[in-house]
Amino acid sequence: MKNSIPKIAVFSLLLTMILFTSCEKDLEPEVFDKLAPSTFFKNEVDAKAALTNLYTGMLEGFAGYGYGAMQASWVVQSSQTTDELICSWGDSGRWAKLNMLNFDDQFNVLTDHYTRLIPRVTNATVLLQNIDAVPMDAGLKKRYLAEVKALRAHMSYILYTFYGPVSIVVDPKYALDPNSLPEPRPTSEWMIKQIEKDYKEAIIDLPATYPAADYGRFTKGAAMMGLLKLYMKEKKWAEAIAVGRDLQALEAQGIYTLVPEYEDIFKIQNEQNKEMILAISCARGTNNFNMWLAHVIPGDYVDPSGQAIEAWGGYKMPWKTYDKFNPIDKRLKQLLAKYPGEGGKIIDARAKGMEGAIPKKYGIDPTATNEAHGTDIVVWRYADVLLSLAEAINEVNGPTPEAYSLINRVRTRAGLPNLDPGLSTPLFRNKIMDERLFELWCEGSRRDDLIRWGKYIQRAVDDGSSFATENKILYPLPRKAVDESNGKIVQNPGY
Repeated sequence: MKNSIPKIAVFSLLLTMILFTSCEKDLEPEVFDKLAPSTFFKNEVDAKAALTNLYTGMLEGFAGYGYGAMQASWVVQSSQTTDELICSWGDSGRWAKLNMLNFDDQFNVLTDHYTRLIPRVTNATVLLQNIDAVPMDAGLKKRYLAEVKALRAHMSYILYTFYGPVSIVVDPKYALDPNSLPEPRPTSEWMIKQIEKDYKEAIIDLPATYPAADYGRFTKGAAMMGLLKLYMKEKKWAEAIAVGRDLQALEAQGIYTLVPEYEDIFKIQNEQNKEMILAISCARGTNNFNMWLAHVIPGDYVDPSGQAIEAWGGYKMPWKTYDKFNPIDKRLKQLLAKYPGEGGKIIDARAKGMEGAIPKKYGIDPTATNEAHGTDIVVWRYADVLLSLAEAINEVNGPTPEAYSLINRVRTRAGLPNLDPGLSTPLFRNKIMDERLFELWCEGSRRDDLIRWGKYIQRAVDDGSSFATENKILYPLPRKAVDESNGKIVQNPGY
């Protein structure tokens, strides 16, 4: 069953037009100045509609932004700026610029995240005030406020990881003041504390689960996962271990676990499985649908089921990355070096001269039309918790039996033997690095992982980039945001 987010997506688009100021002013705060709380926020139905609008504008599964499949998606960029993904639609231009870290402030797919998310953070701040004033059930109000805080934290984290500390608006009075001027960029410490605060407050009031109709909303576990991501990025190992233990407690309650077969995680027939911590609920005929297969499947692919598939064949995993996998790894069922063709023929992608393996990842929606599949898109899942916890434990205490057990759980599902005992801390860390690639490819983790390990720039240098300098860890801010700030917003170094 699909959740309520796609079902009201059309209404949500209309609501966006009503509630917020013109999108043409995309670098200025979008605020509730068209309809005041007295004219719209009258009851919990209004509050839920506004909250759902924030979801549909943030957790997007369509072609472009958010968790979509096109280049503007931060998930695609988290793969294509690393060793995880290249694009075979030409060797020059914007695709190669991503992979070679050839960044500048006129490369709009880099600056679009800032342009889109800064106003959405402001929207969330205003929404907190407006929902708080709605006469409604107290428990439901707490939940809605917690969801907004989790969304604001998630948006803020994405901004932080791509741009460093930026001037997000968390004061509703400032957000609603038409004469307010841009604030200077905060310190990293301030932004980290703000994200942490939002997630921690959200965790208190979020439910552990929802009815199927509300699947895809932030739960307690999803907010914990966001907090874990923040702690891992900042190498706050003790804090990461603590929140990882909290997530393990949810497994003990039967909420999360590993799905027995890796490929089943990503099938439409197995949606809402217990490995999913947060997903984009997708459905054909809405604003959220899954376009991943169209971007990766080659044109001569013929599915054995007979299902017709829109196939543009762009994204590939480079062979040197693919070759790191153990040939017996079950996860290779979704990462194809060979694929079915016409008449049952098996086509060898490497022998054909393709640039890499096909990162199929998702199963096929048997009701798909053209490029639109209804298969839910992964945001976070429980295997990431196990690997993150193993890494954090190793950094604090070395490769303990528990750390071995956590990574071996993931390896066992993949059909791989347990790691050799007696590894040193650095060697165990290297195994974690490999396992995160093998397990989480094309799920949006690779960029953050390589940056955390100090390998992001070196990867591009090793691949021949002359543009990969240390400042490329951060994206440039939009030139317009800098130019119109009266000197208050300073560009990232090197741009």
